[in-house]
Amino acid sequence: MKSNMPNIFIQDYDYPLPEEKIAIFPLINRDDSKLFVYESGKTNHQIFKDLPALLPENGLLIFNNTKVIPARINLTKDSGPKIEVFLLKPFQGDLATQSILNQDTESIWECLVGNKKRWKANEQIKRSIYIDATEIFLTFHWHARNENLIKITWDEPIPFAEILDAVGQIPLPPYMDREVGAEDKNRYQTIFSKESGAVAAPTASLHFSQEVFNGLEKRGIKTLYLTLHVGAGTFLPVKEENVQNHPMHREQLIFSKEFIRNLQDHEGPYIPVGTTSLRALESLYWAGVWLIEGLDIPETGLNIPKEFPYLPRNPLIQTKDSLEKVLTFMQLNGIQEWVISTELLIMPEYQLRFCDAIITNFHQPKSTLLVLVSAIIGDAWKQVYQEAILEDYRFLSYGDACLFFKVQ
Repeated sequence: MKSNMPNIFIQDYDYPLPEEKIAIFPLINRDDSKLFVYESGKTNHQIFKDLPALLPENGLLIFNNTKVIPARINLTKDSGPKIEVFLLKPFQGDLATQSILNQDTESIWECLVGNKKRWKANEQIKRSIYIDATEIFLTFHWHARNENLIKITWDEPIPFAEILDAVGQIPLPPYMDREVGAEDKNRYQTIFSKESGAVAAPTASLHFSQEVFNGLEKRGIKTLYLTLHVGAGTFLPVKEENVQNHPMHREQLIFSKEFIRNLQDHEGPYIPVGTTSLRALESLYWAGVWLIEGLDIPETGLNIPKEFPYLPRNPLIQTKDSLEKVLTFMQLNGIQEWVISTELLIMPEYQLRFCDAIITNFHQPKSTLLVLVSAIIGDAWKQVYQEAILEDYRFLSYGDACLFFKVQ
């Protein structure tokens, strides 16, 4: 069946971003960032700490509670060359990342490898670390060099998460082009991060302080948490002229039954915090559609392909029916938390189910995230971004925030 993916051309999502507008360091206080508000064709400028007063009282904020792992590892061969290993995703992609991080003797990951040409197929690289005064010896070797798969082994029964904490660094976005500082371990992490597995932060949530959460509670605004482990593919530029040909990166999602029930029971506006939360929510809808349509779930787990939402369907499946089907499936199979993955690409003409407004950052030119924003506010993104540059907003991961209400 042929998909109805729209023809969206990436050249239409370019804009001049002066280098000095890119935030390289975070502000001292998370909630001191500016907040660009767009609603009903009007723009206004606020401070993020004022967010609670700007949201509808019956709104539901949905957060991504993923936690960034220290995925960047520097190695030195005995002969001198330096090698950088950037963990992208576990080789056993069908397992929840948390269970991978609990492995206590070896772990295999797909990686980006800096200076790969100096690391031959049969060579091992050794490194030692200390955890609680115990010296631990690590060995890095190729599991499959042509697939960039690296096996890491160690000589003490310690969870890989602890090994990573000792040997790795927080993976700042490549455009920051600086050394990781002491503050990044805290500031490139949300204050509610819980489920380890991301290699990039859900940056819209970096602005939230305890004071902002207190303000939300005072106004009776509800919150929910899901998990999408953000991959490095979020930084990949779109090289295809037509966006529909862009190979979307696959990211892992985790939904609990309690989360889905609470989502189902909510009757007010849905406000995802960040593009990752929105992609996760929409992917949950499509997981229910997958089940309703009676499609097989592979042994490696369900993945929502990029084209799947754009296949012709008549009639369209209602959101409540989709969520009910997911809950029934989880109940029948004794699943408390469902782990799936997604390649969802949200473009103009996509029908959003869980977005009445979105909190997000300013995104890179010619990116799928900017295309996603245009699915919410249409071509108004051009006016918004131009005004933000003139008003001296800070852009990208450590930059300022936006509150965009969906154009009806």
